Amino acid sequence: MLRLRTLLVIASAFASTSLLCPAADHILLLRIAPTHADLFISNADGSAEHPLAHSGELDYNPTWSPRADWIAFTSERVGSADLYRVHPDGTGIERLTDNPAYDDQAAFSPDGKKLVFVSTRAAGFANLWTLDTATHKASPLTSGHSGDFRPAWSPDGKWIAFSSDRGSNLPPAKGRWERLHLVDIYLIHPDGTGLKRISEHGNFCGSPKWTPDSKSIVTYCMSAENTWTYRVGKGEGETSLVRIDIATGTTTPVAAGPGVKEFPSVLPSGETAYVRKRNATPGVLYASGKPGPAGEDLRSPSWSPDGAQVVYSRYTVKRSPQPTKIWSGNPNFEVDTTTFLPAYDPAGGRFVTTTINPDMSSTIFIIDEGKPARSIFDRKELMLAPQWSADSRQIVFGIGVFSSFLDVAVGGQKPADPANGGAQVAVINPDGTGFHRITSGPNNNAFASFAPDGKHIVYRTAGPEGQGLRIMNLEDHTTSVLTTEYDNFPLWSPRNDLIAFIRQIDGNFEVFTIHPDGKDLKQLTNTPGNEAHLAWSPDGERLLFTSTRMGFKDEALYTDSPQPYGEIFVMRYDGTQIEQITDDQWEEGGPAWQPHQAIATNK
Repeated sequence: MLRLRTLLVIASAFASTSLLCPAADHILLLRIAPTHADLFISNADGSAEHPLAHSGELDYNPTWSPRADWIAFTSERVGSADLYRVHPDGTGIERLTDNPAYDDQAAFSPDGKKLVFVSTRAAGFANLWTLDTATHKASPLTSGHSGDFRPAWSPDGKWIAFSSDRGSNLPPAKGRWERLHLVDIYLIHPDGTGLKRISEHGNFCGSPKWTPDSKSIVTYCMSAENTWTYRVGKGEGETSLVRIDIATGTTTPVAAGPGVKEFPSVLPSGETAYVRKRNATPGVLYASGKPGPAGEDLRSPSWSPDGAQVVYSRYTVKRSPQPTKIWSGNPNFEVDTTTFLPAYDPAGGRFVTTTINPDMSSTIFIIDEGKPARSIFDRKELMLAPQWSADSRQIVFGIGVFSSFLDVAVGGQKPADPANGGAQVAVINPDGTGFHRITSGPNNNAFASFAPDGKHIVYRTAGPEGQGLRIMNLEDHTTSVLTTEYDNFPLWSPRNDLIAFIRQIDGNFEVFTIHPDGKDLKQLTNTPGNEAHLAWSPDGERLLFTSTRMGFKDEALYTDSPQPYGEIFVMRYDGTQIEQITDDQWEEGGPAWQPHQAIATNK
């Protein structure tokens, strides 16, 4: 009896301790992705369209099996991107992969018994794997710290064609911070031997599809620069369709209409089809000139073996400041998405964020936990990166026309030109009152952060009056120079000991810290590409940041985002213990870390 009583006391104490332990850390971020993606089937001309396997989440990249008995596709319906299959009548849905990594872009073998697909399950990079559809056993096919995409199995079963950025770097796009996508067409045997490149290196050719005789592939191509232009631009452009002979490497043009042509396919008849974007009549077109299913929202069509039907995904984008839970690849973090560059109130019960309209006007919202978003301030200007004061009484943010936030030319205007007007730092109260600018002049002043004492801010500046980080005394508005390099996104530690920021070095963007007195500058990261968008943990021990280090996971144009390689990472304040949090093909950035405290739930 005594022993039982002792065990009960110990168990009770353990339960109380467990209930008082903090929950997983919670973060907010911006995710540029469709809010819904649904599968549809129609006749080849677009008639008789009807939904397939609707989940209310993200279902995309469908592909028809050679015997027309299955359609494989990618879904995020229960978490990370995984492969599923379903019969064309919508019955018999089956999950094929169940892995916390990103699995996507499947293609059937000619006998329908295997799939080749893209996965990050090895080292976090997008490589090719094969899957036995009966046993669900997966095996690696390619490897390396680069991206392999859009595999296609030859009809004779001898080769797998795919696009890849292996052997390429991530050069900046037109002097900006976004990265170009240099991609080539490769072949590999299904046993992993015979890897070879068959397209000319230096620009972009992607999404190879086989001709029925297995002797050539059809691909869509463009200049490297246009891999940025066409993923974010609204105007019309031009990509080309070409056929590559796999034996000789000879390239010949494929007759097709004008426009930005993506997702090429070769039908059983030998005719070429594709998706045309940014046009008065977007959607599927055939080389004969006949239209198929229509709409700017249509993605990744796949035809039945007889060419009579086509399956595809339609994307819906309705972003809201209201937080929406998304999958986290790190069990220590719960993740929600909202709009641009959110920040938590130091008390942790509310956050501030902005929405940006097509005309570059913007609105500041505050969201109290469990309540609808409320607008506190609207302007016909761009407002970015709000941050709270330590006492929660003020919010600081950047304001200006869009081009004044940039460090590059826009049209004929340079960032310092008077036409841009200069971006400025402003302050507002959480109820929307008290708006006023606290900087002035021609420089680009933005991305401000309060010191814990509430008496100072740090912000970035660039323009004719110099560049780098500045600290302002809010009592008399005097400023002091903290740095003079190409620096951005400064964030004051809640412990007041460090200011973290991003510095450009040799075309790359890295995380640095410095003491507020300008001493002890330290570089925390050293990777090619971009690091950006910092957030301190509430105790000042760790930093969230966005990184390009895992590279692209799909061809650049297919996610409709400027930076589809952005993933969220966390590390200690000294740059050690780096962990990845997100793992998908969407653009993620602007993280915010919610303060939390242990709460007893046994009331």
